[in-house]
Amino acid sequence: MPAAREALLRRMYEVFATDERDTFLPHCLAPDVDWPNMLDGGRLHGREAVRAYWARQFATGTPLVRLEGLGPGGSAEVTVTTVRLGVREPSGERWAGETVEHVYWFGADGLVGRMEVRAGA
Repeated sequence: MPAAREALLRRMYEVFATDERDTFLPHCLAPDVDWPNMLDGGRLHGREAVRAYWARQFATGTPLVRLEGLGPGGSAEVTVTTVRLGVREPSGERWAGETVEHVYWFGADGLVGRMEVRAGA
């Protein structure tokens, strides 16, 4: 896996639950990114749709994702991360017992062009 891709994914997970999320978005997602809508089903298309989706998620609480592993996804442009999901509540952080996989497809520009969520292995 290219070092730049690994660094980008690690940084994405670091900033997801911070105020840096919106400013980092153009540095990690392609302008026409294809992203899963886990709240309503279906797919989102484009950075602004993902930005609005994340704003909705954070309006109801603080979702957390903890990167637990990453590796190749079977082809040169695919990387799979293993993550633990959680939420930050006034009483503290609460983490799920299971993990999920986030599967990323990268374009020639080095940015995420598509993401899918799969049940953890």
